[in-house]
Amino acid sequence: MDTALVPMTPAPVERANKAAALVASFLAGRNERTLRAYRNDLEDFRSYLKAGDVDEAARILLSRGHGEANALVLAYRADMVGRKLQAATVNRRLAAVRSLVKLARTLGMVPWSIEVENLKAQAYRDTRGPGRQGFRRLMEEAGRRTDRKALRDRAVLRLLHDLALRRAEVVALDMEDVDLESGSVTILGKGRTQKERLSLPEPTKAALASWIDARGTAPGPLFLNFDRAGKGERLTGTGLYLVVRDLGRKAGLTVRPHGLRHAGITEALDLTNGNIRAVQRYSRHRDMRILNLYDDNRTDLGGDVARLVAANA
Repeated sequence: MDTALVPMTPAPVERANKAAALVASFLAGRNERTLRAYRNDLEDFRSYLKAGDVDEAARILLSRGHGEANALVLAYRADMVGRKLQAATVNRRLAAVRSLVKLARTLGMVPWSIEVENLKAQAYRDTRGPGRQGFRRLMEEAGRRTDRKALRDRAVLRLLHDLALRRAEVVALDMEDVDLESGSVTILGKGRTQKERLSLPEPTKAALASWIDARGTAPGPLFLNFDRAGKGERLTGTGLYLVVRDLGRKAGLTVRPHGLRHAGITEALDLTNGNIRAVQRYSRHRDMRILNLYDDNRTDLGGDVARLVAANA
């Protein structure tokens, strides 16, 4: 038999090199926040497979056939459910794996795709957050001290609530993103590739000014870490979560950063008499349906109708 006509199975080293190149291509060109999210999601998949690194995890997945690869991802989904991860987290990690394989298919590495479906995610239940009074209690708690950390915390709380910023948007801010003279801050929004400029309300601007007076105007991250392990480095998303959680506990509240965004958006709907178009610009939500959920939860339209029906009967 003429061996030149027999398809050769790629050597293990060649397969490993292709997998590494695939992962590199998949991560290339992403902004810092998206890159970090994809790396974290693929790292979880790697941990599930007990692979040495993400490249090896990709090689293991791609070495399976259509059915086996989908069975593997289906088992991974079941594992995440067993760990009681939120549906949004499970779906995001599945999307990362599907996207990686989609790129492999585009590049001709495999002829199949991952068809494991997302979990059914529940709609927002609590869109109110801590509310107006809860936010005031958090600010009062942060105001019990006057040290640099307290000034930082008050500025962070203001951005989360007053501008409805997301946790990742706050920690990504650099000194160059703040212009106190014009009263604006420039952020890189979720899923965006270009920064957008937002106006600062006077109380928010004042809180930022107080923090910057204490921080100094040197270039670098706007919000710094005060913990021993990372003192002087950029405040991380986890660090910001702990700041809000701990302030909430001291104020007798259970609260997280995104709850302050919820509170800001709900407050905006209250103050604008439900002007969803205006609040969409404020919240930077692309999907109007999400704001309809906020508005429904704010006004309890279903409950109002139920009371009318009951009274009429």
